[in-house]
Formats: sequence, structure tokens, C-alpha cells
Amino acid sequence: LLSAFAFADEPKADPGFTLLFNGKDLAGWKQKGGKESLEGKTEAFSGRFKAKDGELMIDPAVKGDVRIESEKVFAKDFVIAFEFHPDAKCNNDLFIRGQKFDLSKANVKNMKEGEWNPIEITMKDGKIEFKVNGESVRTATTKSEKSALEIRAEFGAIRIRKLQVKE
Repeated sequence: LLSAFAFADEPKADPGFTLLFNGKDLAGWKQKGGKESLEGKTEAFSGRFKAKDGELMIDPAVKGDVRIESEKVFAKDFVIAFEFHPDAKCNNDLFIRGQKFDLSKANVKNMKEGEWNPIEITMKDGKIEFKVNGESVRTATTKSEKSALEIRAEFGAIRIRKLQVKE
């Protein structure tokens, strides 16, 4: 019974999607600017990023403007989807294909602080769209043909779960 319960809590990708974050550790990620894989580790940058209880967290008590990036490089059309839970001071960023997306109340007017917010990033034919809570927040033309997904810890706390991609 215990093993069935533990299995039920593990993140699962939606149909057609593949997990980018396994919910247990930082496998598939590395520190930005470094070649060090975070495979098997549950923390990066002295605990600034933490993998715990199915979530990827940015801890505001640990200071540092740092980034992790996916080992996977995205070179074609895709949909990246996840849920994020920001605190009132959240101002953290996503970078992909030469575009920066600021996860802050000033930039994402429909972001709900202290609640889970679904986000979908769609890349199609050189155009990228960011949707939060089902609303299109930003569209742009990409600036590069391929890149990893980067998550930047800047200010405030954020929790991320169900991080997945469909290509």
C-alpha cells in the first residue's frame, strides 16, 4: 500500500508530453554558465534552487541572481507547460529562444499570488506565445533557432510543478 501511495504522488506528464522536471531531483538540469550537471542533486547554488515534494522551488532566504538551464535544447516547435505558485515579491524570469519572460505581477497582470497559475509557452514557426491562466500575456518573434529553457532566481519565492514539454 505504501509503494502505491508514493507512486501516486510522483509527477506524471499529460498525454503527448514528457516531463522536464521529475519532482525528485534536478536531473536534466545544469547550472547556467557551468558544465556541471545537477543529475541526482536536490539543490543548486547553495539551496537557491531546491527540488522537494514534487516541486522546483526558488528559496528567497538564499541570496543570488543565478540560473539553471535544461540540458535539453529546444530547436523546433514545442509547447512547454507547468504550474507556478508565486509569493507577493516574486520577480523571477524564464529565458528561451532569445526571449525573456518576467514572472512578476508588474509583467503578468493576471498572475494570482499565493495560488497555482498554469503557464503555457508555445513555439510555432519562429513565433513564441506565453499564456498564463489561459490568457495570452505576450507574443514575440524568437531571436535564436535553439536554446535551453533557463529559470532565473532573482527576487521572491516561486514554486513550480508539472514542468513538461510536447514537441
